[in-house]
Amino acid sequence: MQQLASDIAVLKFGGTSVGDLKRLTQAAMRVRRQVDLGRKVIVIVSAMAGETNRLAERARSFGIAFDAREYDAVVASGENVTAGLLALALQGMNVPARSWQGWQVPVHTCSAHGAARIIDIGVENLTARFSDGMKVAVVAGFQGVGDDNRITTLGRGGSDLSAVAFAARFGSNKCFIYTDVDGVYTADPRIVPRARKLDRIAYDEMLELAALGAKVLQARSVELAMQYKVPVHVLSSFSDSSGTLVCEEDQTMELRTISGIAHSRDEAKVTIVSVADRPGIAASIFGALALRNINVDMIIQNVSESGRTDITFSCPVEEVDTAEHALRTIRDDGILNFEALLHDREVCKISVVGIGMRSQSGVAARMFTALADEGINIQVISTSEIKISVLVNRRYLELAVQTLHEKFGLDRVPDCDHQQQPA
Repeated sequence: MQQLASDIAVLKFGGTSVGDLKRLTQAAMRVRRQVDLGRKVIVIVSAMAGETNRLAERARSFGIAFDAREYDAVVASGENVTAGLLALALQGMNVPARSWQGWQVPVHTCSAHGAARIIDIGVENLTARFSDGMKVAVVAGFQGVGDDNRITTLGRGGSDLSAVAFAARFGSNKCFIYTDVDGVYTADPRIVPRARKLDRIAYDEMLELAALGAKVLQARSVELAMQYKVPVHVLSSFSDSSGTLVCEEDQTMELRTISGIAHSRDEAKVTIVSVADRPGIAASIFGALALRNINVDMIIQNVSESGRTDITFSCPVEEVDTAEHALRTIRDDGILNFEALLHDREVCKISVVGIGMRSQSGVAARMFTALADEGINIQVISTSEIKISVLVNRRYLELAVQTLHEKFGLDRVPDCDHQQQPA
């Protein structure tokens, strides 16, 4: 996706930020501030709070074997309504604005309905209208048009991805994500009251946190921001807090060993008991799961005994039945042989994330000791360069998050933090 150079500001408003006409008006006032600064503005909007769920429920009411293309046509309509209403609100403030649906821009995507990936964004239509006097383009987020010329959607949180993609395509360094929280916190404030808002966080850290359960930004949007070096400001729609800047890593960030604690409540653990320990078995297992879009995360293979081994993996709890059906199917087809399938739907994933882990030793020992001191048993462990994740029983979720937040001193403000004010 080629980048242009421009002084266009990109603003995104989530569902709660446009949840009713009053909030739509408040969003329009924020957009007008950017116009008053002499900027052209692209606004990406989500559907009004609860609307996507309502539309999805209606679409599913005709059965689970629905046409994904028609499903996308239904659920994408929520953003169209928001875009039109916000354009009307801006026009009422004498701001030249118009709404745009994904196909009108156009936002070109692949045709993987429900989880489409953006291929390119056309710039000619918006650029021409800006030249003709339009100040604000209000674009329906979450949607595009596939190579089959049908409406596509980008998956949950897809409006975040839309905003970053437009900022990248138009060369904007002003990408503001307005939501119902005032930034990225060291942990969920509902679980850890002393959780602290971060003024800045590196792309790598935010990507891990988003993938591990933090719901502030969609993981794919962070990945795209990192690829195109788009600084992303996460801000509250309901206050003038300075928010959090998601940006490139710098030396002051490296002083923090751990930046945040993430959790994912609805995890499950699946164990395949006694499979053959030979080349190709793992490929068969995880190939079958991939074909059914099972989101496998943590994987463990036990030590082999007598040519047999156990394989354990984690996945979202709602995907357990599909995963087990896939595994039994390849067993019935003679591809795989196992003694039993076991699952535990009462686990959660707790993760510590920080780029300082690259250069600091002992983080795992501190984490495991802190959990052991509270009597919390670790069932599965996985690591990367900047994160450590564990599966534990779900009843320990809050205790584990609170314990680790205190153990790593995340309630204390480090000297390296600096305030970042949005333009």
